[in-house]
Amino acid sequence: MKVMKFGGTSVGSPQRMKEVTKLITKSGEPVFVVLSAMSGTTNSLVEISDYLYKKNADGANEVINRLEQNYLRHTQELYSGEEYRQLTNDFLREEFQYLRSFTKELFTSFEEKNIVAQGEIMSTNMVVNYMKEQGIDAVLVNALDFMRTDKNAEPDPIYIKEKLNAILEKESNHQVYITQGFICRNAYGEIDNLQRGGSDYTASLIGAAVNAEEIQIWTDIDGMHNNDPRIVDKTEPVHQLHFEEAAELAYFGAKILHPTCVQPAKYAGIPVRLLNTMDPDAEGTTISNATEYGKIKAVAAKDNIIAIKIKSSRMLLATGFLRKVFEIFESYQTPIDMVCTSEVGVSMSIDNSAHLGEIVDELKKYGTVTVDTGMCVVCVVGDLDWSNIGFETRVLDAMKNIPVRMISYGGSNYNISFLVREEDKKRALQALSDTLFNK
Repeated sequence: MKVMKFGGTSVGSPQRMKEVTKLITKSGEPVFVVLSAMSGTTNSLVEISDYLYKKNADGANEVINRLEQNYLRHTQELYSGEEYRQLTNDFLREEFQYLRSFTKELFTSFEEKNIVAQGEIMSTNMVVNYMKEQGIDAVLVNALDFMRTDKNAEPDPIYIKEKLNAILEKESNHQVYITQGFICRNAYGEIDNLQRGGSDYTASLIGAAVNAEEIQIWTDIDGMHNNDPRIVDKTEPVHQLHFEEAAELAYFGAKILHPTCVQPAKYAGIPVRLLNTMDPDAEGTTISNATEYGKIKAVAAKDNIIAIKIKSSRMLLATGFLRKVFEIFESYQTPIDMVCTSEVGVSMSIDNSAHLGEIVDELKKYGTVTVDTGMCVVCVVGDLDWSNIGFETRVLDAMKNIPVRMISYGGSNYNISFLVREEDKKRALQALSDTLFNK
């Protein structure tokens, strides 16, 4: 069985839903489908929640009414007959009445998560009903019946596998199984969400639970490119990536994929394919545990980086210095991206400025602190094992005219990173493409 995930733009209109249905049923083989909310819906649900937090019931009801009319227009176009149109309209009216019920209650983050979950619930019901109207043997599997996180807010893979396989055993031999992405229950049975990676994470967890043949992530672009096509000329899709390479690219700016969402697939050894709903015949990108040796694959960049340098003569030969420094960042739950050390100092980069002032104040106990803002991490990804002689030289040659604040190499076999000013990002990305890919 294959798992297919479709994002919000892929089911963003009745026409897109019809085209996605054709993609789902094209092979005639059983598939497990994960759907996001229709594009724009989640933003509207968050807006409703925002009004309710502010105790503005009129504002919330106005957004609810507008969203309901939009959905009812969609059902007019989606269904050809009255039976399934009426069935879906009745379901949607119940949904919107449910949303209105929150305008009369005390509103907390618990109620907000309930509201935001309704986007995926509505889109999956609409598509299942459309498939049934088309004579397709489709069944809706409620994600809230099997997708759960533990007390650390991390997915509970043992529970997910046990509950999902029990459902599939009971609902066997259907052509299409459809479920909601993003949403789940937490360890206390409350409606929650997977946060990082959202629907992609759902697809990866399901793929691992059912030991899928392949996990397909369908978006509106044809896979991961070897550079940012919004900034750089002549980019091309990368057809094959190792899981580690994909994670590096995702973490350092390739927005098509969240770095954590493919981990369940990686551990289960299930390939993930990134495909384009607008161009279904495009090859896309396949992510697996296979490595293409001796090849640099792609470049990505991450903005809004802050560089922090601590210089201290007391660091020389002092044990525990780095531990004390890292504990400060840990205490403020601020992850570190890059680290470079010398005999008298340490430089590091972060992408979260929420506690910058407190962190700097704490660091001043151990040395002189300087802060550089407006920075950018540029990451080159590929088979960058140290035994590949000359690879670093090629990358450094491309950066010869770019001022570089920090370089990180050796922490991974798949990545060399540069910290540069944001104003130099475009020049750096274009220079890397010209040197590494366009010659």
